[in-house]
Amino acid sequence: MRRRIVAALVVLVALVVIVAGAGFAYVSYRNHQITRVKIAGITGIPSSGVENILLVGNNSRCVLHGAGAQNFGTCAEVGGARSDVTMLLHLDPATRQASILSIPRDLFLPIPGTTSANRVDSALNFGAERLVATVEDDLGVPINHFVELNFNTFQGVVNALGGLHMYFPDPVRDYYSGLDITTPGCHFLNGAQALALVRARHMYYWVNGVRYYDPTGDLSRIKRDHEFLKVLGAQVEKQALSNPLTANAVIGSIAPQLKVDQGFSVSSMLSLAMTFRHVNPGSIPTATLPVYIDPNSYYYGGANYGDVVLPVEPVDQQYVDSFLGLNSPPGSGISPSSVTVSVLNGTGTYNQAGDTAGALHALGFDVVGVGDATPVGPVSETTVYYAKGNLDQAERVAESMSGSVVIGQGPTADGAAVTVVTGSDFSVSAPQSQSSTSATSGTSGSRTAPSQAPTATPSGVAPSGSGGYTETAAASSLSLYQAAATLPPYDPRSCSPSGGPGS
Repeated sequence: MRRRIVAALVVLVALVVIVAGAGFAYVSYRNHQITRVKIAGITGIPSSGVENILLVGNNSRCVLHGAGAQNFGTCAEVGGARSDVTMLLHLDPATRQASILSIPRDLFLPIPGTTSANRVDSALNFGAERLVATVEDDLGVPINHFVELNFNTFQGVVNALGGLHMYFPDPVRDYYSGLDITTPGCHFLNGAQALALVRARHMYYWVNGVRYYDPTGDLSRIKRDHEFLKVLGAQVEKQALSNPLTANAVIGSIAPQLKVDQGFSVSSMLSLAMTFRHVNPGSIPTATLPVYIDPNSYYYGGANYGDVVLPVEPVDQQYVDSFLGLNSPPGSGISPSSVTVSVLNGTGTYNQAGDTAGALHALGFDVVGVGDATPVGPVSETTVYYAKGNLDQAERVAESMSGSVVIGQGPTADGAAVTVVTGSDFSVSAPQSQSSTSATSGTSGSRTAPSQAPTATPSGVAPSGSGGYTETAAASSLSLYQAAATLPPYDPRSCSPSGGPGS
């Protein structure tokens, strides 16, 4: 009897070792399929364990073949690599909560390492490190990890799950992406059709036989992408987590073309998966960074950049602070008198630098010089440049400005920690945390931020509109866009094959 018991224990231990060894071999195999890129700007994980992961959808056509290349173009036809989707995933292990903030692809920002600005999606052309630096330097968001997917990865995940269903209230079509839904109802989408949906930013929809055009392009697409992610997350939870074969297929479709930062180890991924395993994908709050829309083609440095969107302060800083769970802006504890500032006239408007310098001096900043910069175009952002190591000081200055204002690491003038290059639409006033007294810059076309701009929460508490957004006319040609908390009536949403929307 003792011999049989010992033999049985030996067999049991052997089985455990074999299973564990197989599991290790599987994890090791998949781990070696993942591409890791060195990113010098990645911020270390703080003691709180809170992480910000930059999620990127690379729109490079070089991975496409066959029907995919027909719909979206070949590598030769559409060169380069852009972050067609740029999302920030904020994870707080203490509260077991996650939230997502989308950065519009056409947001015009200074690109670190260059002497100019461009759409944020173009930073990926210089590599992942440059995109991370752009988000960190210009928006003040510390990035702890980087994850990049491409077109093939996306289609593969949807196909590995057996496709999914979404309800379309109205017929919709995008002639560029290939999306073509001719009848309302709950439709099955395979990988290619799902990609056409999340890529759609030139969308027409039909109501009672009348065709309408969605005028907000990529901004409306972000809303659809947020809804699609919830549907996709629910499908992963339903199919992959309960079926090892499906899970293997999903992992197999992701790992070979997945790019992550060098420090994002398998153990880190598994730890995050265990910590947030009970998070319901459908309940994750999503928001879009508010922007100003310029209805005209945007000219910068003599070049026509077409349709771009511009940052808006102080609303953007409020969104970012709320997303990061900050009770006060990073620079709020800095005394203005400790910040040296120079001002350059970036528009050619008479005495704009002098007026702005006077307004900043009235707020207590140590203004050390004024001068002129070469105008970049008829409409331009006000850029708050800061010397390396002075991001908080720049945020303290930007906190005292409203309008189309952006921060960027770059050259400063007169030995100042911060240099303000004035643009066409801004004003200077005391932050809301200080007194209500304001000092206006006196520039032509200057204005304060719209009074209805809310202090945001990660869920994006913008007023609801029938089109899924609120667009407010400003004093200039710009208008403020804020995504509504609800979907526009023509956008697709979750459904079940046996029922209607949300069933």
